[in-house]
Amino acid sequence: MNLHKAALSAVVLVLHVLLVGAQVSPDPANGHWVDTWAATPQLAEAADLPPAPFSSSNVTFQNTTIRQTLHLSLGAPMIRLRFSNAFGTTSLPITAVTVALPTNSSSGVSSIQLDTLQNVTFSGSNSFSVPNGALVVSDPIDMQVEPQGDISVSVYLESGQQGVDVTTHPLSMTTSFFVNGNAVAEVDLSGSQSAEHWYFVSAVEAWAPQEAVTLVAFGASIVDGMGSDVNRNDRWPNQLFTLMQNNTNTSHIAVIDQGLSGNRVLTDGVGANGIGRIDRDLLSHSAVKFAIILEGVNDIGNAPTDVVSQTAVGDQLILGYEQIISQVHALGIPMFGATITPFGNFAPYTDPTREQTRLRVNDWMRTSGKFDAVLDFDAVVRDSQNATVIVADFDSGDGLHPNAAGYHAIAASIPLGLFGQFADGVTGFM
Repeated sequence: MNLHKAALSAVVLVLHVLLVGAQVSPDPANGHWVDTWAATPQLAEAADLPPAPFSSSNVTFQNTTIRQTLHLSLGAPMIRLRFSNAFGTTSLPITAVTVALPTNSSSGVSSIQLDTLQNVTFSGSNSFSVPNGALVVSDPIDMQVEPQGDISVSVYLESGQQGVDVTTHPLSMTTSFFVNGNAVAEVDLSGSQSAEHWYFVSAVEAWAPQEAVTLVAFGASIVDGMGSDVNRNDRWPNQLFTLMQNNTNTSHIAVIDQGLSGNRVLTDGVGANGIGRIDRDLLSHSAVKFAIILEGVNDIGNAPTDVVSQTAVGDQLILGYEQIISQVHALGIPMFGATITPFGNFAPYTDPTREQTRLRVNDWMRTSGKFDAVLDFDAVVRDSQNATVIVADFDSGDGLHPNAAGYHAIAASIPLGLFGQFADGVTGFM
């Protein structure tokens, strides 16, 4: 790296450390923390680990800086970051963290706007060792971020995390960067390697007025954005937030994406089962007021195709949804259910008996009255000539996941009036 640039970066960082080291006053004074971005933690599988030399059989990210861009929903004058070691079996020793606005305010870039660079502290300390299974929350950061703006978070691990049990979010659909050494104050990570995963950072909270609240989109890969465009932030939760921002009745609602590709409602597979992760990935987040669930296709698609097995998985899915609804309702949060979209052209899942299970579960959603509202994503994306498949214009190419146009249609189908209708929440009785 150019020595002049290195010296300038160091000076800027020191100045910011001095500025943020003083006590920060809340702005607005009577605000509260609202999740404006989140990613579901997951144990990294072999394919999700960083490339060599950033991982080995006994340590991960040793002497490594990780730079990641995060696309926020609500803006705010102050934010704070959450880092998760949910799946680590050893402590996560964070040496240093900075946050800045990325170059051109873009997602998936390795460079930052130097004049926005700030040091991030944890209870006043520049470093923090996160115990296994735990998370850490940063101190408030005095940093103006705009609605639908991006931030760049750089994390340095001097000793790395021992072992390979690393907490990640594999399907980031956003490029992250790795470089050896402490480069948290660098303008650009020249010579870096990259991957489309997020590591350790699990949420960004915005300090916002009391009326600001959060909507959680919960589910599997269609929530997670499989089939959307890398670094374009055009998953359906992103596109829904854009529509909500353009409506004065919903512009105070943040949207966070708690999708997990491959996830199931009933059984562990990719990540913990949906019922098991409701507490951590929905109820524990800040200022949650509304929730949407789109999940179940992987339960149906991974169950055997015989009638007995498919009848059983359909029955258990319905009971599973009811359990999730009860847990979410207990906190007064309305739960909106989305119908399961077609998979007739997805070779691993396609089967007439599985299709009958999908139809039966969707019919229960539409008619049971258990969900506070039903969002008929199936009707939005299916082919009018063949209801077992996604219409070609909305198909990403694999027969299961919509493309950006399909995600736009899903987002546009959600009636924004629901959020006013359920503004006062629901009874927690059941």
